[in-house]
Amino acid sequence: MSLSEPARPAAESVIDLSLIDHLANARVLVVGDVLLDRFIEGQVTRISREAPVPVLKLKRSQAHLGGAGNVAANILATGGAATLVGLVGRDAAAEELRALCATFDRLKAELVVDASRPTTVKSRYLSGWQQLLCLDAEDVRPASGEIGALLARAAMAALPDSDVLVLSDYARGALDDAAIAALIAAARRFGKSVIVDPRRADVASFAGATLITPNLEEMAAFTGIHAGSDEDAEAACRRLLAMAEMDAVLLTRGSAGMTLLERANRKPIHVRAETHRVFDVTGAGDTVVATIASAIAAGAPLPDAVRLANTAAGIVVAKPGTATALPQELAAALGAARGEGVSDRAEAAERVRLWHGLGLKVGFTNGVFDLLHRGHLHSLNEARRRCDRLIVGVNADASVKRLKGPGRPVQDEQARAAVLAALRAVDLVVVFAEDTPEDLIRALKPDCLFKGADYAGSEIPGAAFVKANGGSVELLPLLEGYSTTGTVARVRETPL
Repeated sequence: MSLSEPARPAAESVIDLSLIDHLANARVLVVGDVLLDRFIEGQVTRISREAPVPVLKLKRSQAHLGGAGNVAANILATGGAATLVGLVGRDAAAEELRALCATFDRLKAELVVDASRPTTVKSRYLSGWQQLLCLDAEDVRPASGEIGALLARAAMAALPDSDVLVLSDYARGALDDAAIAALIAAARRFGKSVIVDPRRADVASFAGATLITPNLEEMAAFTGIHAGSDEDAEAACRRLLAMAEMDAVLLTRGSAGMTLLERANRKPIHVRAETHRVFDVTGAGDTVVATIASAIAAGAPLPDAVRLANTAAGIVVAKPGTATALPQELAAALGAARGEGVSDRAEAAERVRLWHGLGLKVGFTNGVFDLLHRGHLHSLNEARRRCDRLIVGVNADASVKRLKGPGRPVQDEQARAAVLAALRAVDLVVVFAEDTPEDLIRALKPDCLFKGADYAGSEIPGAAFVKANGGSVELLPLLEGYSTTGTVARVRETPL
C-alpha cells in the first residue's frame, strides 16, 4: 500500500462499495495478546442480605475471542483470512480458546503454550448488558526468552503469506520491545504494511510501523496532549510522528470520531463518528484495526480504509458485547449514509465481474417500481434469498411513459432508484433507458434472472441469453392483492 495518495477533505468521504467485496481477498497476520472474553449474563432482582451488593441471577455464560483474537474475528467476519499468533497457558481456558478458533474456517491459530502463566481471561458480569463487574485473570509478565522465540518463529513463518501484519499489544506479556522491532523490520523487508494497536508507554518501540492507532488515553501518555478538539488532535498526532519514525498515526477519539495524519506535511483528516446509538464499546478498537488491515490488504488507500473502519466501529458499538461488523451491515450503513447503491451500466458490470471472481451467485430482476408496495418487498426478498447478490434494473422515466402512459411515472427515476437501493435485499440498482432490460442483462451477465409468476408462459426479455450462458430463470410467487397500477388509480379517485 502506498501512503503517497493525495489527501481528501473529510467532506469527500465517499467509499466505493466494491471495497467491501474486496475485503474477502485480505490475508492478515495478527500477533499479540490473545484473551478469552467471557460474558456472564443475568438479572439483578435484589440486594444481598450479607453485604450491600447486587445479587445476579445467572441466565447464561458465553465466551468470545478477545484481544488479538477479536482482531482476527473481525477480519474473518468480512470474509478475509487470518493467522493468529499468541500465548496461552496449559489450562481449560486455553482449550476453550482453541475450540473457539476451530469454529472459524479461514482462521489459522498458532497458540504458543507457556505453562508458567494462565491463559488471560476477562470476565464481565452483566445485568441486561449493564456491566456490574469486570474480573481479569492474567499474568502480565513478559514472556521468557524461550517462549518469546517460539512466538516470534511462528509469526515469521506466517509473514510471507500475509498481506498485512497487525501487532495487537494489550500489554499482557506476548510482545516485548525486541519482538516488536524484529517483526516490524521483517514485515518491511517483505514489503508488508504494519498496523500497531499500542498499550505500552514508549512509542519508540513501534518505530518503522506503517500506522499506529492510539486512543485518547494512550495518546496523552505518549505526547502529554489531551486531545479534546480537532486542533489538539492534530497537534498530538504531529508530536507523535516527530517522536517516532512511522508513516501515519490514527487517533481514535470515541464519540468525536478519528483523526488521521500521514507524514510529509499533510493536512489531517477528521472523520466523525457515524453511530447514533452506543450500546457497548467493548472491542471497538479491535474492529477499527481489523477493518483498516483488511482494507489495506484489499488495496484501499489509507484514508478510505480509515473511513470504512469508522463505519464498522459505528456498527459494533450499537451491539452488545464483543461484536463484529458483517459485509452486508457495512454495505447497508454506507448506502444509508451516502445514498450509494445506484450505479451506471459500466460500473455495475465491473461489480458483477468482481462478485463472480469471488464465487458469488448474482441475480437480476427489473421493473418500474413506481410506488413501492408490500408485493414488491415480498418478491425482492424472495429473489435475494436465492442468490448472493441482487441487482435491480429500473426503467427510466421516458420508457415508463412509453409503457404505462403519459401519467406515469408518479416518482422520477432518481427517487425510485434511491428507494430501492436503501432496501436490505438489494445490492445494486441500475437505471436503463430501453423498454426492456435485454441489453442491460447482456452487459451484466447475471447467473439467474427473476420475474414474477405472472410471467409464466410469456417470453421474458434476457431469458434466452441467461440460459445460454449457463444461468437460470426463476419465477417468483406473487403476493396477491398488491398492484402499483391499482394503487395509483385509487389515489387519483380519492378526493383531496
